[in-house]
Amino acid sequence: MSDAPQTPPPHPSFWEAFAYWLKLGFISFGGPAGQIAIMHQDLVEKRRWISEHRFLHALNYCMLLPGPEAIQLAIYIAWLMHGIGGAIVAGVLFFLPAFVLLSTLAAVYLNFGDVPLVQGLFYGIKPAVVAVVLFAAWRIGSKALKNELLYGIAALAFVGIFFFKIDFPWIVLAAALLGAIGGKLAPAKFKGGAGHGASHKKYGPALIDDDTPPPAHAAFSWGKLVLMTVVFLLLGSVVLVAVSGQSTLKDMGEFFTAAAFLTIGGAYAVLPYVYQGAVEQFGWLSGAQMMDGLALGETTPGPLIMVVTWVGYLGGVTKQIYADPIVAGVAGAAVATFFTFLPSFWFILAGGPAVESTRGELKFTAPLTAITAAVVGVIVNLAVFFAWHTFWPQGTSDGPFGGSFEWLPVLVAVAAFVALWKYKQDIMKVIATCAAIGLAYTFVIGA
Repeated sequence: MSDAPQTPPPHPSFWEAFAYWLKLGFISFGGPAGQIAIMHQDLVEKRRWISEHRFLHALNYCMLLPGPEAIQLAIYIAWLMHGIGGAIVAGVLFFLPAFVLLSTLAAVYLNFGDVPLVQGLFYGIKPAVVAVVLFAAWRIGSKALKNELLYGIAALAFVGIFFFKIDFPWIVLAAALLGAIGGKLAPAKFKGGAGHGASHKKYGPALIDDDTPPPAHAAFSWGKLVLMTVVFLLLGSVVLVAVSGQSTLKDMGEFFTAAAFLTIGGAYAVLPYVYQGAVEQFGWLSGAQMMDGLALGETTPGPLIMVVTWVGYLGGVTKQIYADPIVAGVAGAAVATFFTFLPSFWFILAGGPAVESTRGELKFTAPLTAITAAVVGVIVNLAVFFAWHTFWPQGTSDGPFGGSFEWLPVLVAVAAFVALWKYKQDIMKVIATCAAIGLAYTFVIGA
């Protein structure tokens, strides 16, 4: 396009980036798909801090990892721009607002038992989330699905997870294998940068562009990998020893470390494990309290796995690890959150240099390109899942369309998608508007 910028933007200062990551922590609604969509819109299209090809390369790696991929993507991009300090800031600020908010809501929940105001907000936000996830699938799919083979992989991924309930890790593995084979048999179809030139013309040159060499701190060496691993092992061990005087906190540290390494395929893949351990094994909270926490986690900023903050807070209070319930709750929430996210920082800071060193090598990028295609199908499945539970809230697996059909959420979801897709409205404004509609409707019905 003739009006596209012709030169890269200036390199943002550390504090300019700090301000952005702080803002992102407050507006990162919509689960991983919505969060990735926000970052793509901000960092690729508007600010041009990173090109689309480099953005997708980083995203492909994060999708392979256990843990919340959106926060890992933020850590990765910040690490490229400002090194370890930038990575720590981006990662912490990504979940800090959600940590404070969920801890506060947990305290209110335990003291007052019910948060009726939130229920009205839920009613409007849930259809907005449906729209955000669908919009994310469209945005990522329109960029990543450049030929019929990649469309086929996306379709197979959707069929596999929706109809046959195949676990996400197996879909990732199958896509990677297809990509590895396809990279040899049809290499032109699996080039990670395929079709990128068109978007490059649209957005203009990026600060971290397709051909920008990795910064010095991103250079790979075995010594750096070993050193970073030792540092993280020591950090985790020191914190675990520090809390070992409280058996509940020690159990939380060990349990959520294991959960972090099992979170392949996003929070929904590990929630049954967290439920089983937190409710049935350790008795930190009840099943009903866990579901309430999940509902709050879906409608607060930050990764959905932030429900661990809720679990830790209620567990600390339930087990009375300290006399003051607020101190006990915050301690439990802090330990659960720390050990859940610590591995994500290690994956990026230790593994990022290796990923940068393989960029452009088809034998590594072809599997990642296929994984991106599969992820599009998985995101569509997530949108369908959200839509089903939003439009038929009483539906079950045995009776998927049981109970009443909610017509207002359908209208809200359609309007929200049109606002995002056709009118390019800000995601946060759309969610806020939908929340206000849900709140108003609930009060009218209640009256």
